[in-house]
Amino acid sequence: MLTAYMRAAMGQARYEIVEDDGSFYGSIPAIPGVWANAGTLEACREELESVLEGWLLLSIADHSEIPEIDGRRLQIPQVA
Repeated sequence: MLTAYMRAAMGQARYEIVEDDGSFYGSIPAIPGVWANAGTLEACREELESVLEGWLLLSIADHSEIPEIDGRRLQIPQVA
């Protein structure tokens, strides 16, 4: 479930080259605040995946809403 969600989210990632320094900027538009910047496209992708993972763990821990991605929704049951 988590892996499928992360794959779907990474599939929506958008990358661009930063004109000032030639680095790469990547983000996932459906998840504001999840972005990365690195010297190569591959490094940017890896960093973005790491940021996404951290964001998901934090969202799960504090019961924040996690947006639906390509019909995939993470629903974490609350323990009483």
